[in-house]
Amino acid sequence: MIDETLLSVVYQDDTLVAINKPPGLLVHRSPIDKRETRFAVQLLRDQVGQRVYPVHRLDRPTSGLLLFAFNGPTASIIGKQMMARQVQKQYTAIVRGWIPAPGMIDYALKFKADKIADKDRGDIAPQPACTVYQPLKHYEIPEASGRYGSSRYTLVQLKPYSGRKHQLRRHMVHLRHPIVGDTSHGDGKQNKFLRQRFGFENLALSCTSMGLEHPEHGRWLTLTCEPGASMTRLLTDWQPYQIKIQ
Repeated sequence: MIDETLLSVVYQDDTLVAINKPPGLLVHRSPIDKRETRFAVQLLRDQVGQRVYPVHRLDRPTSGLLLFAFNGPTASIIGKQMMARQVQKQYTAIVRGWIPAPGMIDYALKFKADKIADKDRGDIAPQPACTVYQPLKHYEIPEASGRYGSSRYTLVQLKPYSGRKHQLRRHMVHLRHPIVGDTSHGDGKQNKFLRQRFGFENLALSCTSMGLEHPEHGRWLTLTCEPGASMTRLLTDWQPYQIKIQ
């Protein structure tokens, strides 16, 4: 469920504003859900009292940093930075199993068309995709959620070096460590266990850092935020189960 309070503004100046988007909120009106009436663009516009232009997107279930410009030319400048891979993004996720060490996934992804939003797209060949990952914390819950007697998870930092559809979610599945709460690519048994045992019903993926060249003065701007509230609550509940990474 989406929080009904005001959007959390992480950064704001005369040209840019960034929020910590809650999970479940669409960025803008979409054919994915024609019945939805609440969108980040409209909510933020009403909150700050002026028009805003999203410069990138987050999937509906993903929480975290969402950046907007206050005018079209500024949005265009940042869009070009995005296309040139000059904007650095970092995500925090919780995945099934223990990831023992840092690594990189270099695995091409075939474009997956949405039945509604992408119905007019033709067939697209697999495109190069790269993600760097870093385990941050390990957890072991002494309860079975599958074929093993305990349930293991990793809090991981993810840095995408390309922008393919559902890249992080699909790359972690390729690594056999699906992101928990992922109903499209994840582990249904784990998702059910976390819903029933901890009341966690969201995707455990949040954009927690973004760096870019400010379009007005050219200085480097780094934005950060905490993972989504539901992820933070889950990690707080898991503190007794944390295992030191060897």
